[in-house]
Amino acid sequence: MIKGIAITTVWVLDQDRAKEFYTEKLGLEVRTDMTMGGDKGMRWLTVGAKDQPDVELTLMVPGGPAMDPESAEAVRRLVAKGALGAGVLATDDVRRDYETFKARGVEFLQEPQERPYGTEAIFRDDSGNWFSLTERRAEMDFGKEWGECVGPQ
Repeated sequence: MIKGIAITTVWVLDQDRAKEFYTEKLGLEVRTDMTMGGDKGMRWLTVGAKDQPDVELTLMVPGGPAMDPESAEAVRRLVAKGALGAGVLATDDVRRDYETFKARGVEFLQEPQERPYGTEAIFRDDSGNWFSLTERRAEMDFGKEWGECVGPQ
């Protein structure tokens, strides 16, 4: 029986840059940073929120054994173009985090705005992926009004 999501992939253009962005700018912690398959193998780099040890983001460069070169290039172009939304990052104070992240150089596409489900700001990572940074309303079931959520304006 599936119990939940443990690891999800965020496609990045450079793992070293992404590691710095996710740890130094967003404050996530490195969970795993290793090379599988020898010196020229695949780098497995994961990060996660300190208070959520059972969920990780894999910061993965497109390619490798699971993706042919043409597909990898297509994914790289989409990431660099800013066409991919990587998900929602939850916070208990979106305005505080917006100011903190902005001061650290994070590019925001949208300042915090009130939505039916809570307060949301949208930012891009260093590769071009966009994320919703959301402070959910306490009385709201996150999924019920999700159809009203839109991507970058």
